[in-house]
Amino acid sequence: MPSNDARNLLQIAVPSAAAGVIAVAVSAAVAGGKGAIGAAVGAVIAILFMGIGLYVLQRTAKTLPQLFQAMGLMLYMAQLLLLFIFVAVFKGTSLFNPKAFALSLVVTTVVWMAAQARAHMKAKIFYVDPDSEKSEKHEKTGPSS
Repeated sequence: MPSNDARNLLQIAVPSAAAGVIAVAVSAAVAGGKGAIGAAVGAVIAILFMGIGLYVLQRTAKTLPQLFQAMGLMLYMAQLLLLFIFVAVFKGTSLFNPKAFALSLVVTTVVWMAAQARAHMKAKIFYVDPDSEKSEKHEKTGPSS
């Protein structure tokens, strides 16, 4: 993973993990142990889904840049659909508190998207590749007339 991608991932994952920890603490205080477990599961699933999506999007940008925008839109729709499916599947579970799970999932996802937008806006992305100018200059060979 290039350093720029790793830096972006760090700028995105750290606030999301912090939001997950806060959600676990709040859920533990409000709903007890099952609330903390539900919030932890929700935060982990959100970070995992969004991290996999970021990886797929970066690979698409490098290999098929013409599909980047369409892939991004499709990927976010698929992620949100899968997250809604997870909330629906675990709606009536007794393993953990489903409300804490859903709230943590939504909060962590929103924080991930906001941090991703911020990291992208702060990134210094070249519009022109500065190395291409050097490689395209040809030395003159032969007499100049």
